Amino acid sequence: MIDENTVQKTAHSELASGRWFTLSLFEQLGNIGSEISRATRREEKKDRIYENAITRAFELLDLTLADPRWHHRLKELVRVREVLADTIFGGHLYDTHLSDLDRYFFHFAVAARSSISTEKNLDPSSHL
Repeated sequence: MIDENTVQKTAHSELASGRWFTLSLFEQLGNIGSEISRATRREEKKDRIYENAITRAFELLDLTLADPRWHHRLKELVRVREVLADTIFGGHLYDTHLSDLDRYFFHFAVAARSSISTEKNLDPSSHL
């Protein structure tokens, strides 16, 4: 579980302090995908923006791993983290590129957006 030291160390301190755990799995993975996408666009430069995006992606993935709602999905989530780490360090184990992970996470962002839109359409107060 996330403790106070982790919350203070993370770039996403607001999310780590509780808000992250209110998001759906699709929303969490979609947000991780945003960081992967940002890193993908800066991959050739390997600059500070790239490094920060990779760091944030790992932080968000670790927050997702700490979410007790997804304990039954730990194997899949840990594998995603392993593939991301392998990708960053050369992709020797899985032969995966950031663009592959970007495509993988993109589908979660679309699903999260679709889910949010559907919820809005089902909420009677949103039609007032």
